[in-house]
Amino acid sequence: MREAMFYEKKEPDLVQCRLCPKLCAIREGRKGFCRVRQNRGGTLYPVNYGQVSSCGLDPIEKKPLYHFYPGSAIFSLGTIGCNLRCGFCQNWQIAHGDPPTTEVTPAQVVDLACRQDGQGRPGIGVAYTYNEPFMWYEFVWDTAQLAHQTGLKNVLVTNGYVNETPLRQILPYIDAMNIDVKGFTDDYYRANCAGHLKPVLRTVEIARRECHVELTTLLVTGLNDSTEEITRLVDWVASLDPEIPLHFSRYFPQFEVELPPTPIGTLKRAYEIARQKLSYVYLGNAPQTGGSDTLCPRCGATVISRTGYSITVAGLNGHNCARCGQAIRIAGQVH
Repeated sequence: MREAMFYEKKEPDLVQCRLCPKLCAIREGRKGFCRVRQNRGGTLYPVNYGQVSSCGLDPIEKKPLYHFYPGSAIFSLGTIGCNLRCGFCQNWQIAHGDPPTTEVTPAQVVDLACRQDGQGRPGIGVAYTYNEPFMWYEFVWDTAQLAHQTGLKNVLVTNGYVNETPLRQILPYIDAMNIDVKGFTDDYYRANCAGHLKPVLRTVEIARRECHVELTTLLVTGLNDSTEEITRLVDWVASLDPEIPLHFSRYFPQFEVELPPTPIGTLKRAYEIARQKLSYVYLGNAPQTGGSDTLCPRCGATVISRTGYSITVAGLNGHNCARCGQAIRIAGQVH
């Protein structure tokens, strides 16, 4: 098996994982909180290396990434395991369950990513998604380097709960990230996700300087959807860069949480708050709101309209608004 990266041997039968902020101390035969990093004979191993639970060619908008090669497709895959435990997890079957997996190599992933879809479109690269990709670090590290050498793009869809050293080491091979900022208080993270807020904010602050970054916040009814918390989140994003796209996603009952779905009014309120300070704001899982179009931040014209995961270029001249000439932040070609 592939030896894990980022750990320290403490005693003959004890290792400490240093991949994420949990810093799990793991005895012989046991696994860390994520369930996929195991101490075997005093050596830490990622037991999910090369194990794929889900894969397929997805629209880039599904990640969601709306400003990174809009309209393109990307080969997406995930494994099992996660270093947070969100009671409302939307992918709990693979993050916290034990689904069947198929073994693949980095070379096979790159080969699959280079194939065309049913419409003859090649994918732009590889997205590590569905579960937490940083808990697949060694496989992502090996695959991302190979994909990068081949000219493919690498995308991480992540909770951002990773230590700074492994984050900085892999970022030269990452082209885009969608990072979940699950709420904007440490109390929320501790009570609902078994984690802390600060490491996630640090990940965003570091990553935005190295690759394309978009953010997603799942608004969970009555837990992180107050005007005060949304305003604090928006103010923080604006202080970093008001052109970072922010996606508010509608929650539906899932896993261990049975609260009612996010009210449409709550989503619209979040949208209006964010639009006061951010250039690009979106509403996900709520097609009835019409909140998935890209609007020009200067004149308000629709430059890209979206129906589901399909896009229509409605008002772009290159990467500029066709009406007023405002530059629209888009990384890569619009497909």
